[in-house]
Amino acid sequence: MQPDTPDRILRIRTVLERTGLSRSTLYRKMGEGTFPPNTRISTRCIGWRASAIAAWLANPMFYRANDL
Repeated sequence: MQPDTPDRILRIRTVLERTGLSRSTLYRKMGEGTFPPNTRISTRCIGWRASAIAAWLANPMFYRANDL
């Protein structure tokens, strides 16, 4: 990703498709700190930064949320 390119926000369906995780596993991993945290988009809408998901996909076994 280039520095002046904005980071896309991915909705949960896209994140689940890209990672192959179930919804419950995704939230469990977030609670453990082994998956990127979500970002609030609006009152009832959340998403994940595409760069954070890419970092997790590059090294899922050793990812820690505080590494970013």
